[in-house]
Amino acid sequence: MPSKTFRLFYTFIIISTVLLSACGKSENGLSKGTWRATIKNGAGTEVPFNFEVLDSAGKKVIYILNANDRLKVDDITITADSAIIKLPLFDSEFRAAFTSDGLTGNWVRHLADKDVSMEFNAERDVSYRFFEEDPETPEQITGRWSSNFTSIDGKDTTLAVGEFTQHKSRVTGTFLTTTGDYRFLEGSISQGKLFLSAFDGSNCMLFTGTVDGKNILDGKLYSGISSVKNWSAAKDDKAILPDAYSLTTLKPGYSTLAFSFPNLDGKMVSLTDPVYKNKVVIIQFLGTWCPNCMDETAFMTDFYKQYKDKGVEVIGLAFERTSDPMKSKKSMEQLRKRFDITYPLLVTGYTNKDVLKGIPALQDFNAFPTTIIIDKKGNVNKIHTGFSGPGTGKYYTDFIKEFETLVNHLLTVK
Repeated sequence: MPSKTFRLFYTFIIISTVLLSACGKSENGLSKGTWRATIKNGAGTEVPFNFEVLDSAGKKVIYILNANDRLKVDDITITADSAIIKLPLFDSEFRAAFTSDGLTGNWVRHLADKDVSMEFNAERDVSYRFFEEDPETPEQITGRWSSNFTSIDGKDTTLAVGEFTQHKSRVTGTFLTTTGDYRFLEGSISQGKLFLSAFDGSNCMLFTGTVDGKNILDGKLYSGISSVKNWSAAKDDKAILPDAYSLTTLKPGYSTLAFSFPNLDGKMVSLTDPVYKNKVVIIQFLGTWCPNCMDETAFMTDFYKQYKDKGVEVIGLAFERTSDPMKSKKSMEQLRKRFDITYPLLVTGYTNKDVLKGIPALQDFNAFPTTIIIDKKGNVNKIHTGFSGPGTGKYYTDFIKEFETLVNHLLTVK
């Protein structure tokens, strides 16, 4: 039998090894640098993206990277062997264990009536997205593309405009539709094949296709848990979508809106309130679940700060994906804090189903976000469907110029 001294020494060695291993795991677990991550959808396809880990005031901060976009994530809980990374706004999170290479676990989305999850893996110190090398490629897709997305059964087709920029084999860009854009896409061309992906905490998308001269053929769009669509595109410098101001209208006989909903403090807000008299009022239809709404909210928050003293008011009508007012309010409070929103957000109803119930003057409702501009007399001047965010480049800057020109004009009309 080993001596007591030997047993104590052996126990000390074991404890020391465990402690050192745990410390090593904690230190190396979520280490600084660029990571490559993948989410595996229900079709078994892996969607890659990158994120960067930084130290900020003694805490870990993550930035999810998509082209020029950097989404800050700072709600992170780290233990010796795992991490919980809660993503902002969209009520989803990574739950993963540390491995010798990085992380392995699941991306969990908390939906209104259930939780869903997909396999998640991440490798530290890997900066490429699809391929390690970035060589010159004979295929060039910089420019505008007339595109369409079709359901697998062929019954539904959505027209889109693709806008891409290519450097060597690296491609960035997006697709614009009448209801919004696909935000910041990033990828590569390799041996004639196009690969683009994006992940922002809500959307998880992979686009593939074959580049054949001025055509992109045999495209697939994998999104969410199991959605798959076909897509194709043709190079077309004159490709254009219908006017976003022409898609949503009022019913015949209506010229204004009437509603009354509570704000986050429980106070009822209506367009007939004195604060809105003789003001240009912007009505923003949004949802905290809607990525394009986040782009518009970022714009609208700054816009309101610039125009409030000029005679402009903004009201946000939030239609959530839960019928529970407390859950909706919690999500909206997070939105208000995230963007430092100073205009009222109203607790309204349940996504598209309740829009026409709460706003009976609308003839139809096509998309979140939708923005209604009301003149100083209280009449609806224009209705803009969708939003072309910063991922669309010139479309975004053109929208801002057009929108501000319209508002400035309405401010001068008595």
